[in-house]
Amino acid sequence: MGLFERYLTLWVALCIGAGIILGYLMPGFFSLVAGAELAKVNLPVAILIWAMIVPMLLKIDFAALGGVRAHWRGVGVTLLVNWAVKPFSMALLGTLFLGTLFAPLLDPSQISSYIAGLILLAAAPCTAMVFVWSNLVDGEPHFTLSQVALNDLIMVVAFAPIVALLLGVASITIPWETLLLSVVLYIVIPVVVAQVLRRWLLQSGGLDRALAAMRPLSLGALLLTLVLLFGFQGREIIAQPLTIALIAVPILIQVYLNAGIAYLLSRRLGVAWCVAGPAALIGASNFFELAVAAAISLFGLNSGAALATVVGVLVEVPVMLSVVRIVRASKGWYEAKDAVTRTAP
Repeated sequence: MGLFERYLTLWVALCIGAGIILGYLMPGFFSLVAGAELAKVNLPVAILIWAMIVPMLLKIDFAALGGVRAHWRGVGVTLLVNWAVKPFSMALLGTLFLGTLFAPLLDPSQISSYIAGLILLAAAPCTAMVFVWSNLVDGEPHFTLSQVALNDLIMVVAFAPIVALLLGVASITIPWETLLLSVVLYIVIPVVVAQVLRRWLLQSGGLDRALAAMRPLSLGALLLTLVLLFGFQGREIIAQPLTIALIAVPILIQVYLNAGIAYLLSRRLGVAWCVAGPAALIGASNFFELAVAAAISLFGLNSGAALATVVGVLVEVPVMLSVVRIVRASKGWYEAKDAVTRTAP
């Protein structure tokens, strides 16, 4: 791990601070950048995400995708956590903390809206950023791509019923434009670009050099994304820090809980570490673009639900980087021969 990556936590903290300060001092600029969106998908952030994930996608050989079948246990673990655990655990945690323990500190008229926003956040598994997290834990890239594609397919049919069930409403209006555009922007286009570029680099013999050169670019884009995301909400963070901190508590617990379930269950089932790492990260992260768009569509731009999903956006990168650190640090324990009886992954 290079010097830049070794101190990534420090750079993240500095970028968060810079984003908050700049967002407070330059609200007009960040409002202009935030307004550059299509179907609630911010285009500058989308470009930065391309810079983050295309280098990861260059590692994927489509001819080897069939090998993902060997990792069926990892696929099963991730699907279980994403769809049978995460939305329901978030509903329970949101009710416990925001509806009960923190209720005296929050606006009573907004508590149910905050909880609804958390549910929307948890019901949508992450799409693009997962490639970044998987790469940082040396995850199996073919498994990551296959799992993300599978989650996208399931999301089309499962997101609305799960949210409707947990919110106790008859039906949910899905922001289809946001969902479809996000899949195209974050999956289809980067995969096509990466495969065309990969073929050209393989023919020229420069793939390894390109991957090494692009790694700093990818991490730089990650840090710049942090500055933008916190800059968009700089004044909001300074105006109501307590509310944002309280909403963040169930989100943080939920991330570590679900990552832990996926990681430990993978170990119990003998899943290879290179699959268990991304399985834990996919199980813990969220598709915040869809969650924000759904919250605005259902409850309004200035609702507590919209604020709760935005808090999810703000904590996503820092907390997932901490999960990356935990997964990497525990590799020796995970792979210890006498710790668990292994079967083929």
